[in-house]
Amino acid sequence: MRGEYSTKQKTLILNYIKENSAHLTVADIVSGLELQGVHIGKATVYRTLERLCESGEARKFIVDERSGACYQYADSGCERHFHLKCIRCGRLIHLSCDFLSGMEEHIFHDHGFKVSSGKTVIYGVCSHCSGNEDMDSHQCECHSSR
Repeated sequence: MRGEYSTKQKTLILNYIKENSAHLTVADIVSGLELQGVHIGKATVYRTLERLCESGEARKFIVDERSGACYQYADSGCERHFHLKCIRCGRLIHLSCDFLSGMEEHIFHDHGFKVSSGKTVIYGVCSHCSGNEDMDSHQCECHSSR
């Protein structure tokens, strides 16, 4: 690691992403901190997040070519589940599912390829956008999380 740095901005940004376990864009972080009365420029947030990613304290997700990168605290537990991305509203859904874990094992054992489930995104249309809101309350036996 390059020389450790510790600034007020780093502490504020790191604490914000720790407290908000969702995938956050730079705009989310800037507006969230502004609601707390903290004003930090976007360039400072970008630089700080890149350093946090380099040091392993944060993770960067690039979900698709249209959306900006998302960031998350590294110890959030997000590395062990898949993500569903709605192509209509952009919603990102965390999905821990035994069926998909079995698929991950199959791919490794039968095809020699290790899937990075925390970075795996399956695209489709969410129940809200498809008009099937009653599916929002449906949970598979493996307890998908939102």
